[in-house]
Amino acid sequence: MKNLKYLVLGVLFGLILTKSEVVSWWRIQEMFRFQSFHMYGVIGSAILVGMVSIQLIKRNRLKTIHGEEISLTDKKYTHGTWIGGLIFGLGWALTGACPGPIFAQLGSGVAGAAVLLLAALAGTWTYSALRDKLPH
Repeated sequence: MKNLKYLVLGVLFGLILTKSEVVSWWRIQEMFRFQSFHMYGVIGSAILVGMVSIQLIKRNRLKTIHGEEISLTDKKYTHGTWIGGLIFGLGWALTGACPGPIFAQLGSGVAGAAVLLLAALAGTWTYSALRDKLPH
């Protein structure tokens, strides 16, 4: 019962993803084929909201709901960043889903998303097994 609010927020987020068609395989394929602006608009607006939010947090020294200071540290660039991005993008283009929307696809009845979920879990397990040998 304690985590019910997270379930409700997750369901609401899934509904928004589904209704805005950002979990649609067709919309994702349109994006990777440069046939539609829809996904670029959604992703671009999310980046803009994130940038503004981070600036507001930093400039106003906002705190969490528990009164703790929010600390945003810069991350060092490594070659693993673009390699991981390339692998992620190829997987996204081939499957039509990134990890988050897989659950929304499952919830909306896309049975093939179960295979994607298993593949995502296998990829996560593989990363954890090879983490020490990868560039960070």
